[in-house]
Order: sequence, then C-alpha cells, then structure tokens
Amino acid sequence: MKLVLTLALAGTALLSTAANAYDVAERSISQIRADLAAGRVTSVELVTLYEARIAALNPKLHAVIALNPLARAQAVAADAVRKAGKAQGALAGVPILIKDNIESADPVATTAGSAALARNTTGRDAPLVARMRAAGAIILGKTNLSEWANIRSSHSISGWSATGGQARNPYALDRNTCGSSAGSGAAAAASLAAATVGTETDGSVTCPSAINGLVGLKPTVGLVSRTRVVPISHSQDTAGPMTRDVMDAAILLGAMAGSDPADAATAKADTMGRDFTAGLKPDALKGVRIGVMRFAAGFHPETDAVFETSLAALRAAGATLVEIPKFPHDTDLGPLEHLVLMTELKADLNSYLAATDPAKVPTRTLADLIAFNKAHAAEEMPLFAQEEFEEAEKTAGLADPAYLKAEADAHRLAGPEGIDKMLADNNVSVLIAPTLGPSWLIDPILKDHFAGGGAGGPAAVAGYPHLTVPMGLVDSLPVGLSFIGAAWTDARLLAYGYAFEQATHARQAPRYLPTAEIASKAAANAAPR
Repeated sequence: MKLVLTLALAGTALLSTAANAYDVAERSISQIRADLAAGRVTSVELVTLYEARIAALNPKLHAVIALNPLARAQAVAADAVRKAGKAQGALAGVPILIKDNIESADPVATTAGSAALARNTTGRDAPLVARMRAAGAIILGKTNLSEWANIRSSHSISGWSATGGQARNPYALDRNTCGSSAGSGAAAAASLAAATVGTETDGSVTCPSAINGLVGLKPTVGLVSRTRVVPISHSQDTAGPMTRDVMDAAILLGAMAGSDPADAATAKADTMGRDFTAGLKPDALKGVRIGVMRFAAGFHPETDAVFETSLAALRAAGATLVEIPKFPHDTDLGPLEHLVLMTELKADLNSYLAATDPAKVPTRTLADLIAFNKAHAAEEMPLFAQEEFEEAEKTAGLADPAYLKAEADAHRLAGPEGIDKMLADNNVSVLIAPTLGPSWLIDPILKDHFAGGGAGGPAAVAGYPHLTVPMGLVDSLPVGLSFIGAAWTDARLLAYGYAFEQATHARQAPRYLPTAEIASKAAANAAPR
C-alpha cells in the first residue's frame, strides 16, 4: 500500500489527552460541526485522529491510497477562522476523503488506481472539490477504487487497483467492498473520515454504499460537475456523497452541487437549490405513494426477508405501497448501454489524458494505456485483462450513427419510457427495491459474483437520481434499500430516505470480522441432535 504520507504518524501516535477523549468512530458531520463549535475538538485534532485511525485500520482494509500532506495546514487554518469568529461553511474544518479519480490541488496524484497515472499531480481542484473547500472541507486524502472505475475488464475483481491493492469490507474482511468506489465505501463505513466522495457510471456509488452499510446518492447527472474527474461516460458519470446517515449525505451534496461552465450538463444545477437538508423530516413519508419494483427483487430469500420488513416500516410511516410487477418494456438495456460506454470511454478518456501534463503522464491516449498495461502486465494485469479497453479502442467515435442511436434509445427506454412511465402509470412519487444482495467473497478465480442484478441500472442509464439507505443485515452483512425517482428529484429522495432511516435506524457499525457470521448456520449447529 503506497501512502503518499507514510503516516507521519509516529508523531501523531502521541495524541494529547484532549484528543484521546474524542472518539471519531461513527461521528457524523452534524455532530462534528457541533463539537467544533463547542470547542470539544479542533480540526487539527480531527486530522490527527483520522490519520491515526487510518494507520491502524488501512492495513486491513486497503481503503486509502494517499494522505494529503497539506491536511494539517488546512486544519490549522480552519481552527484559526473558527477562533476568529468568522463566518464558516457547511463543512468548515471537517475532514473528507475523495476517490482517487477526482483531482485536487494538493500534492497528491490522481491515479484512477493505475500506475500509468502515478505522477498525475495536476495542481488543480475539480470544481466539486473547489466547492467543498469553499464550504470549509479539509481534503484528508484519496481513496482506493476499482482501477479505471471498473471499466478495464468485465472479469475484474471489484475494489482492486495496481496502486491501492484489494480493498476489503469492514463488516467481513474476506468480503468484497463492491466497486468502483470501493475505498470510499470501506473508508466511510470504518470512520476513516467524516464522509467520503465516490463516483458512479452504473452502480459505483450505490453498490459499495449498500454493502458497506452506508447512505449513498448517485445524483441526477448534471447536479455535480464532472470536470477534472477521470471519466468513463459523459452520459452517465457523476460524483456523489457516501456517508453514514442521510443528513450527512444532504450536507455533503449541498457542498458539492452547482453549475460549471465547463460541464454543459450542469446548466440547471444552480436552479435546483443548495440546501438539501431542508426537507429532511421524520414524517416525510406520510401520504406518499411508493412503487415497489417487484421485478428487481426475488433474487435472494434472505435479502427479500429484510426487504419485507422495510416495506412494513414504510407502511407504518404512512406510505401507500403500489406493487409494480414488471418493467414497462422488455428491451434489454445492457447492449445499448455497453455501446454507449465503450464509445464514450475512448472519446472522454482521450480528452482527459490530452489535458494532463505530458511530462508526468506519457500515456496520452487509450491506445497508449493499452500498450502501457501490456508492458507492465505483472503489475497491472496479474488478475484480469483489459478486453473492454481494447473493445473501446475499436469504436468509431461520437459521430458514429450506431452510437448516436444507442445513446438516444438507451436514455428514452430507461427514462421517459422506463422510470417516468412507472411513476406516471402507477401514480407514485418514488420507486423502491433492494439495492442488491449482501457482499460476496473476494475470489481471484471466479472474480465478482453479485447477488442480484441491482435496482439502479435504469437510473444510471437515464441519468436519474438513485439513493440507497441501509435497511438491515443479512446475517452480519449490510443490505440497502433503493429509492429511485425522476430527474432532479434528488431532494425528494433524500427526504424519503431520511424518514425511512429515522423509522428504522437499521444501520449497524462494522465489527471488522475475519469472515461473516452466519446466524442461520450457527443456530442449526446449536440445535440438539
């Protein structure tokens, strides 16, 4: 594990008595802000405590790739502003970890997990990071990810990168974290920062959030800028918050969101409002009609049992549940989405690489990356290949009629004729389903084996918002409940998710078990014979 700061933590081990009295585990952004304001902790102490926690847990989790050597100076500045009584932002003095495909102006490379970008220190903030800094956030460091955001191979192991190694699930260390925001999921669950930021093209915020016991929001595409984020697809990419409760997700989203002249998709973002906490009320589900996507459940009996308990909680909170047995059409979105992603990967990644410093990033195109991986196969391809890179390299470009038709058809079928139609035909405000099943064993032979196809595919393809909230445990492993809505209904999803969270309090903290506890088997073994 290569940490840019090999934990200048010999000094941080000598924590002050006051710092030792403060426990960052499971501490929310809201709690930290209150404690900072009351003088119960300082930002410098927070950075020290989180770095010490990373030093203790990261060798097990491989969740953090690099620490920011400027984090302590940022904390000193935050404490000075607070002491002077000056106005502060929503994240003032709060340490946040960001996924290592998001640029920051700190002296830390943005690698996307690849050795090809090992020296990609850009000296510039992605606009979403600049907004977080303006809100007072301290950028603590970068999190591990599935290399290239899990687009290099369809036979990958989620959570593995050449730079960061294999991320592991804090609930059971032999289990996967899901991808591609694997390190962000593990780090947020393990309280290695107050919160983390991930990115998603299809499932990469919501999947790791669900199986790491987190709240994760994939926003409407265009609510958060994608500029200076290593891309896959301008049709589907977005960054999103990954937190331990819904309030924190709303706070972090408010700091990240906003229009960016360099990202045309964000033109409406500033009109969507910035305070996503305003609608978070325990009774937000009262009188709400909810569409239950039965076709997205039924893949795992134990997950279904937790889902039924969640449906009962929604009814008790005043919601009316409407059964939706099937998707509105039988068209397989997979081939359409695949062509879109392969075509846009080549075009968008080539554009990103062309804007990097050639002295630091000699791989200037996707073709260069393919050649780099072949030349460094022992480091880059010990477990899986790069057939999707090679397929993308053969695509015909953004003017290709086949691509243009696939992109239009995919968006129409997933959005207006998919999610929008389900909402309208059933007169419901939101759609729900299990996000997916519990985490699977890390397996270098069989690779990933997801339980269930995931509820969020149409939302990802359409660019619509998708929120997952913890709904309980299958044995000792978390599973999440998905809330999916029409474009720009992010605030509404957060309100519904908050009310569900307050009604259930389903999240349990991780215990860093070596393997999952299987309660049903334990009970059977204990039965008299």
